[in-house]
Amino acid sequence: MIKKRLFTPGPTDVPPDVLNEMAKPMFHHRTPQFREVFRAATDGLKTIFHTEQEVITICGSGTAGMEAAIACATPRDKKVLVANGGKFGERWAKIARVYDLDVDEVELEWGTAITADDVKAKVDTGEYGAVIVVQSETSTATWTDVEAIAKVTRDTDVLLMVDAITGVGALPMDMDAWGVDVVASGSQKALMTPPGLAMVSLSDKAWASVDTIDAPCFYLDLKSYRTSLAKDDTPTTGPVNLITGLRVAVDMINAIGVETIWKRTALYAKALRTAAEAIGLTLMSKSPSDSVTALGCPEGVDVDGQFRKILKTTYGASIAGGQNEWKGKVVRVNHMGYTDPLDLVGLVAAMEFALSDCGAEVAIGKGVAAVAKVLKDWQ
Repeated sequence: MIKKRLFTPGPTDVPPDVLNEMAKPMFHHRTPQFREVFRAATDGLKTIFHTEQEVITICGSGTAGMEAAIACATPRDKKVLVANGGKFGERWAKIARVYDLDVDEVELEWGTAITADDVKAKVDTGEYGAVIVVQSETSTATWTDVEAIAKVTRDTDVLLMVDAITGVGALPMDMDAWGVDVVASGSQKALMTPPGLAMVSLSDKAWASVDTIDAPCFYLDLKSYRTSLAKDDTPTTGPVNLITGLRVAVDMINAIGVETIWKRTALYAKALRTAAEAIGLTLMSKSPSDSVTALGCPEGVDVDGQFRKILKTTYGASIAGGQNEWKGKVVRVNHMGYTDPLDLVGLVAAMEFALSDCGAEVAIGKGVAAVAKVLKDWQ
């Protein structure tokens, strides 16, 4: 019997304690019991986001949180700068256009990130009301320096809106100290909960913008969420079991300390990349994210038809493939959430076996030795 192990960058594996909590009998959402659980989850999220602002939870994927921010907070009288370095930057540009915003879409080479200097050159023109960036572009495993960009925007009227869906809980995010105006995340990544919840937190500057806009939406209206959250409640039916699971997950994260988890995530990324180089895989991003790694495979390896298929069916390890121009050339591996050093050692061994099965020349054990050497620093 082969155990199934999930190494995709979302959904990620879910701890048994979270699943067990979600399997408990249903209870009604308009009750003190729900409000108590919801408040505990919300306060735990505030610690993870590093913010004193409330964190709004919406029933929907991370896209719902970002769309709510775009629909409700983005100024209508100026341009919005969208950094498109992959599938998700592309998505935010599409959504912004749905709401008839004046979008300046900066298309980046895959595997590269927009810089603070790029943003400053735009912001200094006075033509922009918002900047939208992706902290960790999952499609290209690429990191954007949000802290540096926030230094450009925080003392201006420009809102900095960040997709941190594969960032929060895995990568450093200090929302208040950095001066980020909108941070959005999702349950199914580093927060170790099944898909179905979006989280979004707004600065005072962003809320001031929300209050000037008659948002053309109902379900995603952030004003209604703010009103309900003041009573520890949701404006529509709350996803009870997902919220109870989320509360357990955020408690687990905060018991360890999110700063410790940032360091562990970086260590896991370094370990995998060191092992990958040892077995002939290449790092694809020029600005690699620690929450997910994109690797190019050796010439002649059928990435999707053989390598990933063998990994899953023969060795029980599921990893993600590439998208768009990287489809059939790249694999992507998760470092977020419920994972540990032994998971990585086992995955590297499976990758060695699968590459060999595909006809690649691999020194079996070389990658395992490399990953183990880096992981000796784990604690």
